[in-house]
Amino acid sequence: MSDTPDTIDPVDTPDINETPETPENPIPGLPALMGMNYDGDSDRNIVNEMETCYLDYAMSVIVSRALPDVRDGLKPVHRRVLYAMYEGGVRSTGKYRKSAHVVGDVLGKYHPHGDSSVYDAMVRMAQDFSLRYPLVDGQGNFGSMDGDNAAAMRYTEVKMAKLGELMLADIDKDTIDWRDNYDASTQEPSVLPTRIPNLLLNGVMGIAVGMATNIPPHNLGELVDAMIHLLHHSDPESVSIEELVEFIQGPDFPTGGIIYNKKDIIEAYTRGRGSVIMRGRVGIEEGKGGRDMIVISEVPYQLNKKDFVEKIAGLVVDKIIVGVSDIRDESSSEGVRVVLDLKRDAFPKKIINQLYKLTPLQTSFSYNMIALTDRGLQPRLFNLREMLIAFIEHRREVIVRRTRFELAQAEARAHILEGLKIALDNIDAVIRTIRDSKTKEDAHSALMENFGLSEKQATAILEMQLQRLAGLERKKIEDELVEKLALIADLRNILETPSRVSNIIGDELTEIKEKYDNPRRTEVHVGAIGEFNPTDTIPNEDVVVTLSKNGYIKRVKASAFRTQRRGGKGIAMAVKDEDEIDTILSTKNHNTLMFFTNTGRVFRLPTYEIPEMQRTAKGQPVVQFLSLAKDESIATVLDLTNIPGKHLFLISKAAVVKRIDIEDIANIRSSGLIVMKPHDGDALGWVRVTDGTDNILLVSR
Repeated sequence: MSDTPDTIDPVDTPDINETPETPENPIPGLPALMGMNYDGDSDRNIVNEMETCYLDYAMSVIVSRALPDVRDGLKPVHRRVLYAMYEGGVRSTGKYRKSAHVVGDVLGKYHPHGDSSVYDAMVRMAQDFSLRYPLVDGQGNFGSMDGDNAAAMRYTEVKMAKLGELMLADIDKDTIDWRDNYDASTQEPSVLPTRIPNLLLNGVMGIAVGMATNIPPHNLGELVDAMIHLLHHSDPESVSIEELVEFIQGPDFPTGGIIYNKKDIIEAYTRGRGSVIMRGRVGIEEGKGGRDMIVISEVPYQLNKKDFVEKIAGLVVDKIIVGVSDIRDESSSEGVRVVLDLKRDAFPKKIINQLYKLTPLQTSFSYNMIALTDRGLQPRLFNLREMLIAFIEHRREVIVRRTRFELAQAEARAHILEGLKIALDNIDAVIRTIRDSKTKEDAHSALMENFGLSEKQATAILEMQLQRLAGLERKKIEDELVEKLALIADLRNILETPSRVSNIIGDELTEIKEKYDNPRRTEVHVGAIGEFNPTDTIPNEDVVVTLSKNGYIKRVKASAFRTQRRGGKGIAMAVKDEDEIDTILSTKNHNTLMFFTNTGRVFRLPTYEIPEMQRTAKGQPVVQFLSLAKDESIATVLDLTNIPGKHLFLISKAAVVKRIDIEDIANIRSSGLIVMKPHDGDALGWVRVTDGTDNILLVSR
């Protein structure tokens, strides 16, 4: 989890009206600075002093602000927010409380670094698009995927989520260490006794000094299954990452999406560093009028949806993405839904591929699994197995300390019950002893001496109510004593048997899984991501490509031109006014056409990218598909697919000729390739294919 960097308290500045005192022992070699005194060690030079101060600052940021503890997966500010809510009784079963109230408690007791850092941290813990399993239940405006900020803290309300409460389970049973708060007026937990593996469950992002961390969120059920596997393994350290990935498929982002390449996932989990490719989820639906729609229902993690939609709109306006007629964001509280209405002649698969290439619809998530170890004091790079084992060991310590606490409580109660039983078994003698004593203190001492009781037992007997003498009350004491003795034996057995501790950890994790697990949101593809090949989805039909003198091009299915008998009237081809058909070419959708211009450049364009239209349509300007300069026009269009010729014969209007190998134009950039440079006043007029042995006949006007 990430939060806004804490506000740094301003340093007190000296009063400018005060006359600075001259230091008794000025530092040799340093000029005196007006208004400043040096109270440190005069034997230390400035370099050492700066190094020490910088390292102190860096470690303060690393340990106390920016990096999470590997045990509970929390930064100090998040830990303090949760504990303040717990201490203030803001529980999941209670009423919501103003966010400003909780922020005030955190600031006043634990985190004096500015209210914005505390509130921003709490807001993120309540956002279901930021955390896979939110720890805070928020009511009100807590921001959106469009980058909208949350409402002011005076308008929003919060309480702990149920999973958030599990972070503090058994905190009152001496399960963790405590430390003084910033002013030593109270104490705060150094770590939470969490029952959930929060570090991997919700992930975290943080930037410290000289290091950073970025850990993705995961699915609860998968994490539990992996940890149970480790608990039941005789040597958890020997478990391979490949084994764990059989349980943990990969990250499970709150926004869903798709991630690719299991090899990249395993490498990142093994090294603690790496990256995986993420894609949003895209589908094709039929819209009004039978036209296709591209629907984006899931987006990559941490994507700003508003900026994403604006990016698409900009690409459409700039005609980089062609074929989109409208863009709508129909997202709601139920989920993401960005709709792209397509034109009738558009190719949905091609546009989707462009979205992947040109927008954040495809991006990567970079692993950097750094967390604090050595009880929150040492930053370290972890792999997946080490993080899981670290949490298990934390739970093992918590359960052992909880068991010791409960054992002490049970033994103390059993001790009292044994004293009460002694009193009940000797009730007449006890009453006589109390009655014969002059004071309470005398009675206390007499009971201890006459019946071999401890101070606590004697006190309990003196405070015992007469109603406990009833038969049923006596039976309750005896039954409770039997129950406590059995509990003591069981608790001692837990402490003596490490396998039982492991079983308790497994049972608690299984119970949590049964209550809070939900299906995986992010799909994982085992294979690497592959480039989309449009020809896989476009039928290789016979088509006719026409180009007019004014530069309007279109593609028409060959079936639109029906065979006519002798005497037929022909088929009309629509063109714009004062325009006429210049080129007609029969080809196929999968073929690639070569466009030679009057300036001597050649362009390449797949046939299927030319818009398919009705025979009577006028076509689209060819400049929409080729990067033509002003006053540049198409001289010749060739289909070189399956042509046996090896050469191109180029002829200019001024009868200048040139022959080139077809292989010389194999690599053509989107900006075109120069194949001939006509002289001033001249232009490339014709291009023909030859095998190198053909006789060329040139006829002048």
